[in-house]
Amino acid sequence: MTQSYTRTAVFLHWLVAFGLLGTFALGFYMEGLPLSPSKLKLYSWHKWAGVSLFVVIVLRVIWRLTHKAPALPPDTTPVARFAAHAGHGLLYVLMLAIPLSGWLMSSAQGFPVVWLGIWQLPDLVAKNAELGARLQTLHMVLNYTLAVVVAGHVAAALQHHFIKKDDVLARMLPFLARQ
Repeated sequence: MTQSYTRTAVFLHWLVAFGLLGTFALGFYMEGLPLSPSKLKLYSWHKWAGVSLFVVIVLRVIWRLTHKAPALPPDTTPVARFAAHAGHGLLYVLMLAIPLSGWLMSSAQGFPVVWLGIWQLPDLVAKNAELGARLQTLHMVLNYTLAVVVAGHVAAALQHHFIKKDDVLARMLPFLARQ
C-alpha cells in the first residue's frame, strides 16, 4: 500500500495550487477594471498563466494516471471514500475545463490567445458574440465551482489532520509527517 505521494506529485500539486490561486485572483481583480491598456496587459498575463497552467495540469494528470495514489486510511467509510474520489475527479475535470473554456471564450469573442507573447494558439471556434458571452458565463461559473470544490478539498484535508489526526495531509505536506 502506497503511504505517500511521490516528490513529483507533491511538486505538481503545489505548483497547480499556487497557479490556480494566482490566476483566479488575477481574473477576479481584472474583471472589475475599466477598459485600458493596463487591463488588456493583465488579460494577456491571465491567458499566459492559464495556458501554462493547462500544460502543467495535463502533465499532472499524466503523472497521476501512471502513479498510484496513496490508499485512504482503512477506517474511511464508503461514503467518505466516494466523496474523496468524486471530489478529486471533479477537481481534475474543472482544472482542465476552465482553461479550455477561457480559450474557447477568447476565440468566440475574437481575441487571440498568444502564449508568452510569442505563440498564437489557433482559434477553437469562429467569432460569435453570443457564444462568447455564454462561454464567459461558463468560464466564470466553472471558476466559482472550482473555488467551492477546492474549499471542500482543503476542509477535508484539515479535518483529517486536526480531527481524525491521521497522516492524510502529511502526504502533501511531508514536514507534517509524524516521526
